[in-house]
Amino acid sequence: MKAIVFSTHGGPDVLKYIDALDPVIRPNEVLVRVKACALNHLDLWVRHGMPGVPIPLPHIPGSDISGEIAQIGTDVSTVRVGQKVVLAPLVSCGKCSACVAGLDNYCRQATNLGYMIDGGCAEFVRAPEVNCLPYPENLSFEEAALIPLVFQTAWHMLLARAELQPGEDVLVLGAGSGVGSAAIQIAKLFGARVIATAGTDEKLQKAKQLGADYLINHKTQKIRDEVRRITNKRGVDVVFEHIGTATWDDSLASLAAGGRLVTCGATTGYDAKVDLRFLFTRQLSLLGSYMGTKSELHTVMKLVAAGKLKPIVDRVFPLAEAAAAHAYLESSSQFGKVVLKV
Repeated sequence: MKAIVFSTHGGPDVLKYIDALDPVIRPNEVLVRVKACALNHLDLWVRHGMPGVPIPLPHIPGSDISGEIAQIGTDVSTVRVGQKVVLAPLVSCGKCSACVAGLDNYCRQATNLGYMIDGGCAEFVRAPEVNCLPYPENLSFEEAALIPLVFQTAWHMLLARAELQPGEDVLVLGAGSGVGSAAIQIAKLFGARVIATAGTDEKLQKAKQLGADYLINHKTQKIRDEVRRITNKRGVDVVFEHIGTATWDDSLASLAAGGRLVTCGATTGYDAKVDLRFLFTRQLSLLGSYMGTKSELHTVMKLVAAGKLKPIVDRVFPLAEAAAAHAYLESSSQFGKVVLKV
């Protein structure tokens, strides 16, 4: 098969479009003929290399995958050859107490397609049968591939971790990102008032089209000052944080008394600091969030199929131009997601 492979860590130029061995499936797995694979910042980190994380090399990246079943293992019974599917990216052991409880994102052995195992930047990918999700027939393969990682992450952050309530105020950082654009839609679906930030007025207008009620250009405006102005000095109930140290201080300062900050990432740095006096006197909650459960993703897929949530395509690249797609994603020019067509 043709695949995007890197054998050393580095810039986009380490990504090579080459011939690779077809995956060999196990009895409980399926072989998927990939039609589209969306990019995430995880792909950039895996390519760059992360301290203390030994990515197996050579490696095929790509976590967000749509396609058709090409082959099924001998124990597979819920999908058939030729069926269109979207793949849940999180691969867990299925046997530990967390997995048995349906909390597969708490599994200590869990990984993602394209992270510690080969992913979908290829003509074929293997995945467990349980990772096959119903295909939303109202979407193209390119649109369908955009759903899993960012919508699952945003859903788990806002509902499972932050316990968002109707009528609450939510500050969504980085509205132009895949997870940010998903968070705006989910928050509005549940009746929240959304304040969105982005670095250009063009991105902010697209955030408004998704339902954002108030807009902050973080290049020309101070986030905490604008939040105080918009909320009449009260602050927001929930901060949706995934940027890291660049926005951390503003995020904390934007919380109302009793507010919750939920974070899933540290794109601009991880060494954030907290004034404990501010934390306990304001009775704030700091919440970490990682991916989400398969049951949450099944719920998301139903809402997408019903037209309640919409994946946002920014730009489509052919698989062979994965290096250019990575460079484009690193430029932070996109609104929504970048996807590779196979």
